[in-house]
Amino acid sequence: MSNLAKLFTPIKVGAYTLSHRVVLAPMTRLRTIQPGDIPSPMMADFYGQRASQGGLEIIEGVSISIPARSYLGAASFYHDGQVEGWKAIADAVHAKGGRVFMQLIHGGRQSHIDMTGGVAPVAPSVVPFDGVALTKDGWVPVSPHRALEIEEIPGIVEEFRVAAQRALDAGFDGVELHGANGYLVDQFIQDGTNKRTDAYGGPIENRVRFLKEAVEALISVWGADRVGVRISPSGEWGGISDSDPEATISYVAQFLDQYGLAYLHVIEPRIKGDSTLHEGHPPVAVKFLRPHFSGPIIAAGGFDRESAIHIVEAGDADLVAFGRHFTSNPDLPYRLKHNVPLTPYVRDAFWGGNEKGYTDFPAIEPATAGLAATA
Repeated sequence: MSNLAKLFTPIKVGAYTLSHRVVLAPMTRLRTIQPGDIPSPMMADFYGQRASQGGLEIIEGVSISIPARSYLGAASFYHDGQVEGWKAIADAVHAKGGRVFMQLIHGGRQSHIDMTGGVAPVAPSVVPFDGVALTKDGWVPVSPHRALEIEEIPGIVEEFRVAAQRALDAGFDGVELHGANGYLVDQFIQDGTNKRTDAYGGPIENRVRFLKEAVEALISVWGADRVGVRISPSGEWGGISDSDPEATISYVAQFLDQYGLAYLHVIEPRIKGDSTLHEGHPPVAVKFLRPHFSGPIIAAGGFDRESAIHIVEAGDADLVAFGRHFTSNPDLPYRLKHNVPLTPYVRDAFWGGNEKGYTDFPAIEPATAGLAATA
């Protein structure tokens, strides 16, 4: 039991003390009400079902504006008609004693004019790639993007700040900046997508400028101890690349360490989106980043019970975020603690749909689970 104990011991994460270290990872599930990206009652059910006393949930990438959107049905928070739906989600998590952070995202070049209000998607630079966006016509190739003018950048930073304020007003406990998976922040960081020659391009010190300004905008609303950042070292989603990923990502971790953030959330490169790229590949990113970041680290991507216990025990990560297993096991922390068999996930229900494969997975009654664990 000693190994298991650490995964289920309390830990201070920024402003909060959590009672265990099993985190719900942000997953784009495409369940908002259209038009208007209104958070749906079934989303409140989904997050409420997966809440636990002293547990942390990170809410799926929430777009900060219409041009920031990438997928029809995905979450966003940029108009007043969305407020009540988001309040219901925060309330559902809090009703079970959980904590909830909202992940904020700008899709950058990963979009289509049907999603951006008819304007070309934006990016640090024009670097064509083979990506897809989800529109009313299904999955379609992304639209050609354009490079941001330097005078436009403060406006996007302000959109991050406004969205952070909306999350605060809606009753959330914090926000996470999505700096991973080839979306706009990541596009600025990595030199495969950032070919700028101004203050936001060239050396890594310049390429992190957008990250810096976005993080400081969130901190201005929340304070650093209620802000996290997600990164994806050597990730492949979104056609992203860097000429020296180790140097780039270690610089990013060291840079973020100065703020005293709530946590650094790291996606292992063995995962691409909702799929495992490299079966049996051990986690490498968090171990590499541990010396560069002194705060709590959340590891994500391809973990099971045994590997989650191991990585926390080893000290390479402090918490582990689960996505796929959490979709089909609303009581995942309980099941992991008691070694109860997991319900298989339903991949066909990941990207959009109704309650089926979303909120219809039963939790195990604690009495039954206890018997199963003993047996």
